[in-house]
Amino acid sequence: MDEPIISYNYRFRLADGTDKEFAIRVDAKTLDLLPAARSEYPTWSALTHHQCANCPLRPEEHPRCPIAANLVDLVDFFKEAMSYDEVDVQIETDQRRYTKHTSVQQALSSLLGIYMVTSGCPVMDRLRPMVRFHLPFATLEETAYRVISMYLLAQYFRHRRGLRPDWEMKGLVPIYEGVQTVNKTFLQRLHGLKGKDANANALVILDSFAGYVTFSINTDLLDEVEGLFRPYFEE
Repeated sequence: MDEPIISYNYRFRLADGTDKEFAIRVDAKTLDLLPAARSEYPTWSALTHHQCANCPLRPEEHPRCPIAANLVDLVDFFKEAMSYDEVDVQIETDQRRYTKHTSVQQALSSLLGIYMVTSGCPVMDRLRPMVRFHLPFATLEETAYRVISMYLLAQYFRHRRGLRPDWEMKGLVPIYEGVQTVNKTFLQRLHGLKGKDANANALVILDSFAGYVTFSINTDLLDEVEGLFRPYFEE
């Protein structure tokens, strides 16, 4: 029997009437992206082309950056789009449908985030549980809440397996610092391509979300959320 698959279908309608659909398929157990086969890849997808400083992959084993290899079609389609071009986007998952009229950069960043996490980048792999409960167009606060909840649930599972949990979340900041390194280095790949700025600025939005998560943990912003859990403090 085939393994179950999670589907995310993004349909874009640009202001000029152009329609484009990106059908994402992810293995439900591993959250590995299940991409369509390609016969050719552009040179900018090579692992050694702006390889991240924290990348543990070796070019003799992984000739292409796993994220870049899966973003070829996406980058190519939006290469002539400006960040603030208007777009109607419809997102269908196995459970529900989302629709929004927004800017290309905002819509694209939501889709880009799935590719970044499921493509097989060892640095981004820690964020895979977020994809299972993908929330398109999430705000900064929603993203920070989901990330912190994900991390603490991971610590519970570590504890259940006899591993040392990190209840103080000291390990979450380094994870996101690594994510930001990937984002910033990948941005260099995109800046080297001809075209307009939608692809690059969509990634800038993702990086701002990563920065906000780090900022939330390193400041007292969590104190603002603590009051919401008042019923749990009552004995």
